[in-house]
Amino acid sequence: MPRQAISASLRLLLLSSLMTICSYGLAAEGAQTMSLKLQSPDFNDYGPIAKTFTCDGDDISPALTWSGIPANAKTLVLIVDDPDAPDPKAPKMTWVHWVLYNIPSTALELPQGVGADALPEGTLLGKNDWKQTGYRGPCPPIGRHRYFHKLYALDVELPDLKQPTKADLEKAMQGHIIGQTELIGTYQR
Repeated sequence: MPRQAISASLRLLLLSSLMTICSYGLAAEGAQTMSLKLQSPDFNDYGPIAKTFTCDGDDISPALTWSGIPANAKTLVLIVDDPDAPDPKAPKMTWVHWVLYNIPSTALELPQGVGADALPEGTLLGKNDWKQTGYRGPCPPIGRHRYFHKLYALDVELPDLKQPTKADLEKAMQGHIIGQTELIGTYQR
């Protein structure tokens, strides 16, 4: 290979590398520093969920707050489920407790004991594994179960899915998740 061709190839490689480094630096500089975060004043991550929020108490939803929503998020999805059903030592299924979607990206919380009539405007409900809409709290038959409160930021508003199951909602969300987080609580009867 002639020396000029090597030199031209080397210059092209260096220029390409420099452009990649510069574009990466600009992207990193302009990237959001906040990340999606979900919290509850009613329980800490991996902490116990109070009886009030379970079938042994008032069976009301805990308060939830979030921050760090991506700027291009259109809506949020909340799914609460228990992967330890029926027995944490021998789980056989994930039991779904709550399904909400099309929560406006401008909403920053759900108050304690929120009912369908008090959800942020535009929020739609899916079905839990009791074949109902709305929150149903922990009610484990045996052992200490984990309850995953999963929040997703989507780049779209989903169509009305007519009270979807968790599986139907997850299918509709595919390709639209731009952020996600979770908060885990535990409960043992």
